[in-house]
Amino acid sequence: MDDITERAALFSRAAHQAVGQRRKYTGEPYWRHPMAVAEIVSTVETATAEMIAAALLHDVLEDTGVTAMDIEECFGQRVAILVQELTDQFTDPEIGNRAHRKALERDRLAEISPEAQTIKYADLIDNTGSIVARDPGFARVYLAEKRQLLERMAGGDQALRRKAWSVLIEGEAKIRGVAR
Repeated sequence: MDDITERAALFSRAAHQAVGQRRKYTGEPYWRHPMAVAEIVSTVETATAEMIAAALLHDVLEDTGVTAMDIEECFGQRVAILVQELTDQFTDPEIGNRAHRKALERDRLAEISPEAQTIKYADLIDNTGSIVARDPGFARVYLAEKRQLLERMAGGDQALRRKAWSVLIEGEAKIRGVAR
């Protein structure tokens, strides 16, 4: 592991542990999710150390007290930009209902850098299996949102995008099987 990625792994783990964050369905320490996303990103031929670091840090702005300035000071401008691209911008219910906020987020994600889109595909891949296996009701909503996202988001690593589509389609098939 590169120095920046080692530092990002430690930083992410500490940030998520500091707020006691756990995975919703398993109760396992949350930092394992960004680690899994980074592992997926690291399989991409064009992955850079900055992309892997951003994958490790992709949820810290949303879920912890870490700021974008903290990320930039510790990991540089490129990592900070990637993390900001991956951070949900439309979370305030005052903006509108979930469907409206997700539509705004979809439009935004369709325009982020190819590197950030690659990380987003990895995030989708890691999250989908857990949600489909443990919450079929929410999975129907989640998978519909992710299908709409993948229809719009076409940049980034194409092999990983195909994998995200495959995982999504498998999830939809499992959910249809549960509904029978």
